[in-house]
Amino acid sequence: MEKSRPLWANPLQFVFACISYAVGLGNVWRFPYLCQMYGGGSFLVPYLVMLIVEGMPLLYLELAVGQRMRQGSIGAWKTISPYLGGVGLASVVVSFFLSMYYNIINAWAFWYLFHSFQDPLPWSVCPLNDNHTGYDEECEKASSTQYFWYRKTLNISPSIQDSGRVQWEPALCLVLAWLVVYLCVLRGTQSTGKLEQLANPKAWINAATQIFFSLGLGFGSLIAFASYNEPSNNCQKHAIIVSLINSSTSIFASIVTFSIYGFKATFNYESCLNKVILLLTNSFDLEDGFLTASNLEQVKGYLASTFPGKYSEVLPQMRNCSLQAELATAVQGTGLSFIVYTEAIKNMEVSQLWSVLYFFMLLMLGIGSMLGNTAAILTPLTDSKVVSSHLPKEAISGLVCLVNCVIGLVFTMESGNYWFDIFNDYAATLSLLLIVLVETIAVCYVYGLRRFESDLEAMTGRGLNWYWKAMWAGVSPLLIVSLFVFYLSDYILTGTLQYQAWDAFQGQLVTKDYPPYALAVIGLLVASSIMCIPLVALGTFITRCLKRGDTPPAA
Repeated sequence: MEKSRPLWANPLQFVFACISYAVGLGNVWRFPYLCQMYGGGSFLVPYLVMLIVEGMPLLYLELAVGQRMRQGSIGAWKTISPYLGGVGLASVVVSFFLSMYYNIINAWAFWYLFHSFQDPLPWSVCPLNDNHTGYDEECEKASSTQYFWYRKTLNISPSIQDSGRVQWEPALCLVLAWLVVYLCVLRGTQSTGKLEQLANPKAWINAATQIFFSLGLGFGSLIAFASYNEPSNNCQKHAIIVSLINSSTSIFASIVTFSIYGFKATFNYESCLNKVILLLTNSFDLEDGFLTASNLEQVKGYLASTFPGKYSEVLPQMRNCSLQAELATAVQGTGLSFIVYTEAIKNMEVSQLWSVLYFFMLLMLGIGSMLGNTAAILTPLTDSKVVSSHLPKEAISGLVCLVNCVIGLVFTMESGNYWFDIFNDYAATLSLLLIVLVETIAVCYVYGLRRFESDLEAMTGRGLNWYWKAMWAGVSPLLIVSLFVFYLSDYILTGTLQYQAWDAFQGQLVTKDYPPYALAVIGLLVASSIMCIPLVALGTFITRCLKRGDTPPAA
């Protein structure tokens, strides 16, 4: 199998594939949010600690397993122990869930990219109402960027219960996104500030989580990539390189994001002041130019004391303008990529150029991660003699992409964004923690750490130092258990799970409870991957007993 297995053209190609997979949208839209939430620069302390004790060791572990076993996730873990085939299967299931919804982000990026060539940008101004007597009411209550996202892009329904119909324009963009992924897959391996926050346990937990999911641990993609390496490849060096580049990208992205935050906050603050000045000038017949930002508060006090009745009538129409409040607004996910960034872009000079560059960058990040996710599904399938003997690789790739694309049409419905949030929040979190925990225990205590060390030394000519051994055998598993307990207790203490729904009449998001069937889907998403591990182990045990003519012992 080793002779017939395709190989990377050179180690650099492998490193770039890992970087393309690891550096994704989470670096752009989650890391800056966490920095803002947990003290700015001080968040780097727990982040870098978690990188050292969790990120690099677990990344090296998965690369080493893939390179040693030279198989996809299912075959690799079955080689370590026949009872561990469920670990690889769980990884494939999680990667399948991720692929189902992740590519809709690329579809949205295509949609915005196509609209970026218009002048003015379609999200820069509110459209006129049906009578052409003013602006659309929903857009006026929200903002032009929110309106374009929630109404023009998603055409979002008021709740998850109102499914609506498939939106054909985003659906076509989704088909295009999957076509790009399929064409890339066909080329195979030949192409492809507040220091008190340090005492906040959530800062450390979120730092660990960001490292964990940003590197893509547990999906099976890294094992799949490493399985195409030469056995002598120095995967230890590559694990360190990929980890550092991934983290450096996150830090660089946060610097850019905070610049955009500052630009947006200042612009919104000045715009708010100008509206208040215009309102007071017109309401009290003040001379143009008399009221300025510097004397606004003084004049407001004078007007309130001199004309209390009239001032009280105007007061409900006045917004409370605060630069600190604007700067303190923390947004992540699609809200950051498709609302906050676009609001900043629309106010820049040559906004069309910046918009094209920004959404092209999003596409490159998203498609790079999608190729890794798809590889995690395809590699075990093409390694399987049962599947590959009946279908060529091109057909297997096409079927996987087609199935994902058809299921992904759910996310183009009017309620699709709510289902996207469900998959994004619950499809992988607990599952990946358990998968990587079992992987670490399997290598250290089932296969044997000394035996694995000997294998690595025989392959690469380099032994393991105390750092890797200590992390694999003790520190990393204990950290994963802590994260698992935190997430489990957090889900339990949260009570009824809720989601943010768009209220067109108020022009803002409102909180609603998930209906029972949505909660059932959440349960299935979590259980379907986790249960693969014990069920496959049990099935293997029963099969072996039957082959020996024995019966399983009574409990």
